[in-house]
Parts: sequence; structure tokens; C-alpha cells
Amino acid sequence: MAARCQLYEACSEHVFRVAARIAGPQDAADVAQQVFLQAFRSLDKFDGRSRFETWLHRLAVNEALQHLRRNRRHKHSDLDWEPEATASGGEQSEQKEALERALAKIDPELKSIFLLRELEDFSYHDIAMALHIPEGTVGSRLNRARRELKRQLQDLGYSDK
Repeated sequence: MAARCQLYEACSEHVFRVAARIAGPQDAADVAQQVFLQAFRSLDKFDGRSRFETWLHRLAVNEALQHLRRNRRHKHSDLDWEPEATASGGEQSEQKEALERALAKIDPELKSIFLLRELEDFSYHDIAMALHIPEGTVGSRLNRARRELKRQLQDLGYSDK
């Protein structure tokens, strides 16, 4: 039991942040709880071929995507949402809001790849391991996510600068 508490303490903030970015801050606690329940039930399935954090991250991403599918909604999620985040002013805040709206309109799986790469700074290899897809697929889906984001931003009135 102490080991589980230690594992939770070490990883809960990261799992919560991933859940908030994909499923939205309003559902992040529920998603994170499901991730840890699943992790504790299946610790014996961790085979050590990847880092433990990568395995747990994969559980978090998958659970957040399943949550979105179960609820049949694509919630608005704050791109930079962190417990200690503060709002910035004017134009930057407007651009952030536009990016959040554009992200909310793209496929959740493309969104998760984009967020893992651009916000979490995961390598293509780590994203591939986390999502169980080939590295080449990561690259093609990331490009597709960027194209779709660009199109959504253009629809919102933003152009290349």
C-alpha cells in the first residue's frame, strides 16, 4: 500500500495535467482517478520495455481519449492549464483562446499527439510508445494536426504572419 501511495504522489500531478489537456480541466480528476485504478490493477502488465512514466502516460492519454468518446463531446480545454497558471494579458490571451478553440475542433487523437509533442515535449519515439503507433505515423498525424489547426485558425480569422 505504501508503494502505491508513493507512486501516486510521484505521478499524480503529471497524470492530472495530461487528463486536463485532453479531456478538459472539468473532467481531469475523474480521468486521473480511472488512470490510477487501471494502473494499480495492471501493474503486472508493465513489462519494462519502456520507461514506467511512458507506460503511465499512455494509460492517461488512452483513458482521456476514451472519456471523450464515451461522452461524445469534444470539450474546450485550456491549453496551458496548470494548477498554478495565471492568465496573461491582451493579445496573447486572445491568441491562446483562438488556439484552444481550434484545438477543440480537431480529432482528439490528433490533438493528443500535438499536445504531447508541442506542450509535453515528447519525442516521436515516446509518443509512438505511449500511443502504440509507429513513429512514422506519429509524424504524419502530427503534420495532419498542424494542417488542421492552421485551417481552423484561418477560419477564426488568423492568418500566417
